[in-house]
Amino acid sequence: MPPEKKRRKPMFKAPGASYAGALEPLTDDERAVAQSLTADVKRLAGAIGERNLDHFAKLVEAAAFIEAEFKQAGYQTARQSFDTRGRGCDNIEAELAGAALAGEIVIVGAHYDTNPGTPGADDNGSGIAGLLSLARRLAADKPARTVRFVAFANEEAPYFQTPQMGSLVYARRSKERGERITAMLSLETIGYYSDQPNSQHYPLIVSLMYPSTGNFIGFIGNMESQPLVEQATTAFRRAAKFPSEGAALPDAIDGVGWSDHWSFWQQGYPALMVTDTAPFRNPNYHQATDTPDTLDYERTARVVVGLEAVVRELAKP
Repeated sequence: MPPEKKRRKPMFKAPGASYAGALEPLTDDERAVAQSLTADVKRLAGAIGERNLDHFAKLVEAAAFIEAEFKQAGYQTARQSFDTRGRGCDNIEAELAGAALAGEIVIVGAHYDTNPGTPGADDNGSGIAGLLSLARRLAADKPARTVRFVAFANEEAPYFQTPQMGSLVYARRSKERGERITAMLSLETIGYYSDQPNSQHYPLIVSLMYPSTGNFIGFIGNMESQPLVEQATTAFRRAAKFPSEGAALPDAIDGVGWSDHWSFWQQGYPALMVTDTAPFRNPNYHQATDTPDTLDYERTARVVVGLEAVVRELAKP
């Protein structure tokens, strides 16, 4: 008889302990990151505001801002254009070429559109600000694997999990090209934190596994992405003294597939979401009150610096 396949548990909690205790004072480096995150979120969710097909000029303005910031950091950029309702939408890509394993690709992505009726500071100005910060900080690296930073259009309704979802357009093209994506990180709402008791909520099935205080960053994948969840969470905990939780869960559970990582699962790629858990914590989710003044930029800076170590780990041989 052939050997029995190793069975995965129905749910997986990343091993090891989350950081606990008081946060250390910000370093000068983290303080600079917090300042850049603040500026980028204010540009996206303040000066630009709601950005989607119903506010197409603002969507175009956001895309131009992101592309300009990639170029300012020293990258050549590429646009993947696709038609939605007769208008051209764009995924924006900046690539850091790999060396020994250049044909293997790590993708860090975030969507830049907003849900109707919201300026989208946390969802997903925070994710785009984190994406830009990581691109700037890693620009001088010479990784073994190729690293791509990608800003996606059309993550929000009514295009979520439809053929017009920007990340699905991108992931399908990657599959058609035979690209070997070894990891995808979706930065989805990473800016809201609370130390209040019972500020964190979950789908009932996982409510007993995780903390009830919403002061951590989460690494969330499906069961097939369990090794990536474990690797990313472990790398983050080595680098950052900041609370973190990791989980590989069935994608049928509410929230598990609620971002651009879902698109890569559809093409068989390992992917996870880095998130503050959005509606399970942030009362401003998909509301007009999702404004820049509601976010915690100092904590988000700690997360971004930790994610820098995660990306470097994933890009190693």
